This record gives sequence, structure tokens and C-alpha cells, in this order.
Amino acid sequence: MDRNHLESCINPALAVAAESETPFVSLESEIPEVLFTAMKGFIGANPNWDQYQLMSSALARFLYQNGCSERAVTERYLDDLFVSPIVASSKQEEGSTTT
Repeated sequence: MDRNHLESCINPALAVAAESETPFVSLESEIPEVLFTAMKGFIGANPNWDQYQLMSSALARFLYQNGCSERAVTERYLDDLFVSPIVASSKQEEGSTTT
């Protein structure tokens, strides 16, 4: 899930839109320094994650746990729960060997 699914939770008509028709949203937010430090530490310890994936995962978890029933949000939430770091690392290594 690399598209903005918040819009499809708010506007269900976007859930059936083609990927090229789905809007992207850029977010900017101030967060407490302790959260930023924890995020940097997590990303440093988990090289298969980046800030965008982390924020997307956190947002999907928040939406799912607060009643969003959009299928893509649920899929993202469950995918993040069950993706093994070993599998993600091996996928990343496979991609780097083919380039």
C-alpha cells in the first residue's frame, strides 16, 4: 500500500479509482522530539524500513484500530503485523543483486 488510502476512507468513490486517478497527499507534522528520536533509532536498526513506510504503517494502524473499514487500510495493517524482517531483508537483498 503505497497510495494514500485516507482519502478512500473519507470518500469511498476513490476506492474504485484507478491508481493514476488516486490523489497523493504530502503530510507535514510537528512531532515531539522523543518520537523523532525513537523513529530515527528504529529506522537505523531496521534498514528495510524508511520514514515513509513507518509513518504509513503507523497511520494504517491508527485508522484500523479506530474503526476505518477500508480494505486497503486493513490489508496494510495486517501486512505490517505479519511481515517477517527476514523475508523483507531477503527481498531487499534479491533486489540489490539484480541491479
